[in-house]
Amino acid sequence: MKRQKPSFNEEKALRKQGYQFIAGIDEVGRGALMGPVMAAAVILPDNIKGPWKTRVCDSKQLTPKDRDYLFGFICEAAVSYGIGFSSNEEIDSMGIAKATRIAMVKAIRQLNPTPHFLIIDWVKLKESYLPQKSIVHGDALCFSIACASIIAKVTRDRLVTEMDKDYPGYNFSDHKGYGTEEHLACLKAKGPCALHRRSFRPVSEMTGWQL
Repeated sequence: MKRQKPSFNEEKALRKQGYQFIAGIDEVGRGALMGPVMAAAVILPDNIKGPWKTRVCDSKQLTPKDRDYLFGFICEAAVSYGIGFSSNEEIDSMGIAKATRIAMVKAIRQLNPTPHFLIIDWVKLKESYLPQKSIVHGDALCFSIACASIIAKVTRDRLVTEMDKDYPGYNFSDHKGYGTEEHLACLKAKGPCALHRRSFRPVSEMTGWQL
């Protein structure tokens, strides 16, 4: 399957309207059964150079090796980038939708300079006063959002791999907390650990969790 290449069309149109610092925002880990939901925000210059930029696309379409390769280039090229997350406990207490938005707000607050406009994959970020646009499949269409998706994905994968060392037997480093057959088999054999989201099935069914 041919990868769809994201463009700078949205960023160029916004700059013509007078917005200088445009932040692309995306999240990862929303559907996982354990660990945090992670968000990244990135402001990119309008004159990025280098052959690496032609390899950027939605992080889900890239191999782990490709994502790791691009991660360094994106962070180096960025005017600014920020990373935010909501823990599994926060997800259980406020719900995944709000926890995702809070993670995005945390990422945006790390940006310096403050962005003039936000372009966000899917989400409408009511917690931010900044001008914004929610774009369906933004991580596939918009270069800044695609770069944010790569930063968020690499950061979360590295964190979950570290968590695997503290909670052996669940193979988090393999499936990154998603509901694969391997993960479900580990859950059935060992039961949930402290990192699992009690509000997500089948964990909720195993624990009798209620809000």
